[in-house]
Amino acid sequence: MKKGLVLEGGAMRGIYTAGVLDVLLEQKICFDGVIGVSAGAIHGASFVSEQQGRSIRYYTKYCRDKRFMSFYSLFTTGSLVGEEFCYHEIPEHLDPFDGETFSRSAAKFYVTCTNLETGRAEYIRIKDMTKGIPYLMASASMPYVSRTVEAGGRKLLDGGIADSIPLRAFERHGYEKNLVILTRPEGYQKEAHRVSAAKAAYRKYPEFIRALRLRPRRYNAELEYVKKQEESGRAFVLRPSVDLHIGRMERDPERLMEMYQLGRKDAETNLAPLQRFLAD
Repeated sequence: MKKGLVLEGGAMRGIYTAGVLDVLLEQKICFDGVIGVSAGAIHGASFVSEQQGRSIRYYTKYCRDKRFMSFYSLFTTGSLVGEEFCYHEIPEHLDPFDGETFSRSAAKFYVTCTNLETGRAEYIRIKDMTKGIPYLMASASMPYVSRTVEAGGRKLLDGGIADSIPLRAFERHGYEKNLVILTRPEGYQKEAHRVSAAKAAYRKYPEFIRALRLRPRRYNAELEYVKKQEESGRAFVLRPSVDLHIGRMERDPERLMEMYQLGRKDAETNLAPLQRFLAD
């Protein structure tokens, strides 16, 4: 039975996931496949490369750097998250990503992106991170505040628009037993919102506008499905046990550390039942 790891996004809230993943690395808990969305993909990559502590280290070090995530970056580069700094300077020089370990991993790694032209989710396997960086970047490129990423002949953005929690998709890939890490606490529901701005920003992509409009309904349906699979014993779910009210653009390193530590605490508290779930 193939075991999968499904990682929700959430921008800076995703540092919760990094805390959980570091505990899994410490306990040498492995998976046959990993699929991440947005921040989940970012932290999932460091999990596959077995770089414990890497995410919290560079997030707390650079979160206040205007090149990392800021309106300065948005105004000067067209993207809220600095492409050159985050996807080249940090992983290539400042806090190197271990591409060799990543490529040798037995775990298959997928990122979720949304295709602007179809409005549908695409689940892209990355074997070599040097070649896969555009897809990782696309998965984490939030609409309105990011430039469209063109890769593989496709125009891509944030995977969370079309599929925020790709549990169904991973089950279709053959992963029958999955650990799902969410970044919202129990009981959260996404509220409907207007997408009037999308009509101007993405007027050439009506299917993407439709995906933006349907996102709250789809997200809440995904939560219902996750709950169903959890209750049936086919999924194990970890989510924040406390709502720390961390925003998508949180830049306080102490607050980020608090969210990371919550992820560690929740993972450690649930370690024994998780191990039993994976062993059955």
